[in-house]
Amino acid sequence: MARHALILVFVICVACFAEERSVYLVLMEGEPVAFHDPRKLELNSEISQAHAKRLLDSHDQLLQTTLEIGSYRKLYSFKHIVNGFAVHITPSQAEKLKGAPGVKMVERDRGAKLMTTYTPQFLGLPQGVWTQEGGDKNAGEGIVIGFVDTGINPLHPSFANDPLNPFTSNVSHFSGACETGPRFPPSSCNGKIVSARFFSAGAQAVATLTPMDFLSPVDAVGHGSHVASTAAGNAGVPVVTNGFYYGQASGMAPRARIAVYKAVYPTVGTMTDVVAAMDQAIMDGVDILTLSVGPDEPPEDTLTFLSVFDVFMLFAQRAGVFVVQAAGNNGPALSTVVSYSPWAVGVAACSTDRNFPGSLLFGNGQKVGGEGLSAPTFRGGLFLHKLVLAQDAVKANGTFPRSPQCIEECQCPESLDPNVVLGSIVICTFSAGFYNDTSTITSIINTARALGFKGFALVANPNYGDFIAEPVAFSVSGIMIPKVADAQIISHYYEQQIHRDKRGFVTDIRARAAIGEGRVAAFGGRAPLVSRFSSRGPDFIDINKNLADVLKPDILAPGHQIWAAWSPISALDPLLTGYNFALLSGTSMATPHVVGIAALIKQLNPLWTPSTISSALSTTATKYDNYGELVLAEGYDINSFYPSTHFDLGAGLVNPIHAIDPGLVFTSEFEDYISFLCSLPNINPTTIKIATGQQCNQPLSHPANLNLPSVTISALRGSLKVQRSVKNVGSKPETYLCSVISPNGTIVNLSPTWFAIAPQGTQNIDIQFRVTQARDVFSFGEIVLTGSLNHIVRIPLSILPVSVS
Repeated sequence: MARHALILVFVICVACFAEERSVYLVLMEGEPVAFHDPRKLELNSEISQAHAKRLLDSHDQLLQTTLEIGSYRKLYSFKHIVNGFAVHITPSQAEKLKGAPGVKMVERDRGAKLMTTYTPQFLGLPQGVWTQEGGDKNAGEGIVIGFVDTGINPLHPSFANDPLNPFTSNVSHFSGACETGPRFPPSSCNGKIVSARFFSAGAQAVATLTPMDFLSPVDAVGHGSHVASTAAGNAGVPVVTNGFYYGQASGMAPRARIAVYKAVYPTVGTMTDVVAAMDQAIMDGVDILTLSVGPDEPPEDTLTFLSVFDVFMLFAQRAGVFVVQAAGNNGPALSTVVSYSPWAVGVAACSTDRNFPGSLLFGNGQKVGGEGLSAPTFRGGLFLHKLVLAQDAVKANGTFPRSPQCIEECQCPESLDPNVVLGSIVICTFSAGFYNDTSTITSIINTARALGFKGFALVANPNYGDFIAEPVAFSVSGIMIPKVADAQIISHYYEQQIHRDKRGFVTDIRARAAIGEGRVAAFGGRAPLVSRFSSRGPDFIDINKNLADVLKPDILAPGHQIWAAWSPISALDPLLTGYNFALLSGTSMATPHVVGIAALIKQLNPLWTPSTISSALSTTATKYDNYGELVLAEGYDINSFYPSTHFDLGAGLVNPIHAIDPGLVFTSEFEDYISFLCSLPNINPTTIKIATGQQCNQPLSHPANLNLPSVTISALRGSLKVQRSVKNVGSKPETYLCSVISPNGTIVNLSPTWFAIAPQGTQNIDIQFRVTQARDVFSFGEIVLTGSLNHIVRIPLSILPVSVS
C-alpha cells in the first residue's frame, strides 16, 4: 500500500441484510487443469479445455444441489491452479457448503488492500546486471511479469512501444488477452503491455460501484501503474511534474513485458477478485507474479499458511511462477507482516540516500527544514513575504466555520480574511483534523489557491507531537514542518515580530519569511534505513500470532520516496489528480524492485526455479549500509533508530549484481512445502489434505528443516539439529569454508566445516544448535559460506532459546 502525506487504504463495504451476505471462497477436491495430467499438456489443449469444463460444471452442480436456486450468485470458477469457486451467500449457506460432498474448504473473503528515477543507480543496475544483458535496451527481454493490482495507465510513456526499439515478437510461452472497455481501447495492448484483463465480480457483489470504478483494465487509482513502471517501465522516461524536471525514470527490467490483471477498484477490493486474477495469470503463462495487494487481516479460522490466498500462491509456485508480495505497512510493531508463507517472497521497504530537503527561511536569517516538493516563493525578485498565523487571519465578524480544522488548519477559505492572507505565507497548524485523519493537504492547497496565499507552512502542534511527513509535489509553494521543536522556533520568531492589543488580537505583523526550493534532490547520509511503516516479523501461523519457524520478511528493497508512473485520474487522491508521476512510499513500492530484479535473473538463468531465484536473492543480500555499518531501522518516533534485525530486513538489502551469480543455492519444491506444513506443531494431517489435496506422507522432523536460505527456530529447547542442502549453480568447482556467528544464548556447530563442490553438485550441511542461556526474546546470528572463487553465501539465523534442557 502506498504511503505519502496521505494514507490510502482500500476496505470492503458490505451491505447489510437480515442475514448479512458475504463473498466466500470455496476449494474443491480434484486436480485443477495445471496439474491434472502427468503429461503436462498445454493448458489450452483440447484435453485441458475439456477438464476445465468438467470442473466448471461440477461447481454449478454442487451449488444447485446444495443451495436453493436463485438464493446465491456464483462469481467465479477457479480451474487453472486451484479447483474451486467464489460465491455470494449468507453465513448459513456457507455452513451448508462446508458439509457438501467434495468441498474441502470454505473461507470468507477478507477484503484486499493496496499494500523511479534513482533506484536503478542505487542498486547498481546500469553498471552491473544491465551491462551483462546488453544494456537497458535488452534488460528483461522475453520475461512476462503479471501485475495483480488496480490496472494500468495505457497512455503513459513508461508503457509505450518505442519505435526505435520496438517490441516486435510475441513471447512464445505466454498467451494472454486484451480486454477493452472504458478508457482502454484495443491499441492499449501494444507489445510492451502484452495482455490486460479485469476482474470485478467480487467488487460488484459487495459494493455499489461508482463512475470511477471503470470496468476495464484502466487504472483509475494510480497504484497499479506505479508498481508496473517500477518493475518494468521503459528506460529513460522524463519525469516532469508541475513543470519541473526531476530526472529520468526506468524500471528494474525495462524490456520485460507487462501483463495486467486489474482486481482492486477505487471503491472496493476483494480477495475474490485478486485470486481470480492470480488464477488467470498462471493460466496465461506469466513468469513472475507481483502482489502489491493483500488481505486486510490474517485468516480467522485457519493457519496463515493455509488461507485461500496463500494456497493460491503455493500452487502458483508449483506451476513454476515466482511470486513476490508486499510485507505490509503496519510497522514498526512486531509480527505485523502480511506475507507469511515460505513459498512467496515477502518484501520490506527501505530508504535510499536521496532526499528532497525543503526549508522555511525567516527575516532574521534563521532557517528550519521540512518536506514538500515545492517551488520557492522568491521567484521574481522579492525574497521575503509577510508571514501570518492562520489563527491571526480569521475574519473579524460574520458567520463562518470556527472549528480547529478551519481556523488552525486552513481547511476552509471562508473562515480566513482575504485581505490578511493575500500574498502572504500562512502558517497552518497540524491539529485535530489531521490527528483524526479527517483533514487533507488538498484542502490547504485549495484554500491557498482561493485566497491567493504566496505559500503555506503546515507545522507541528505541541498538543499532538511530531507528525510523519512525506514530500508531495505541491502545485503551490508549501512546506510541512513535522517536528515540534522546529514549530516552536517558528512560533518564537513570529511572536517577536508581531504586536497584539490587550484582547490578544494582532495589530501589526512584521514577520517575514520565504519558502526555499524543495524540488532539487540531495544525496548523502546513511542509507538504507528500514522504513518506519514497513511491517516487521516474526512470522506467525494463526490469528493468535503463535510464532512460525519461517523468516519474514524475506528481503529488503527501496520503497521510500519512489518516483514512478501515475494515473492522472487519481480517483482516491485529489492531491495527485492530473499528474503522470507520483513520489510514493510503501512496501507496494519495494515489491516491484524485487520483481524486476528477479526478471533480470530469470533472463540470464531461464531454467532456474522460483526457489532458486529466491535463494539467490537472499544469500547475496547485504545487511550493511553505505557507511559499512549494520543497517538501522526507523522506530516509532521521528529520528529514532535502532540496529536492524532479520525481522526488520529479512536477509538484507537486495543486491542484484551478486544475485545473478550466487555460487550456491537452497532449493525447495512443492513436495517440500507439503512436508513442511505436515510438520507444524499440533497440525492435523486432514487439515493439510483439505487445503492442498496432498497426503502427509513425509513430514519433516522439525519445521526448521525446510531447505530455506535461512534458519528460524521460534522455541529452541536444549538442542536441535537441522540440515540444509546446497547446490552449486556456478560453472566451476569451488571449495567453501563454513563459519558461524552464534545467536546470543546459543552455540552453533557446523558439519562439515569445509567442502568442495562440483558444478551442479550438492552438499548437505548439518547445523547443531544448543542453548547455553534461556532468553525471552529472539537473538540473531548468521552462517557464512566463503568460496574459493569469491562467492559469499550468508544464511540468517533467528533463534528464541527458551530453555537449556
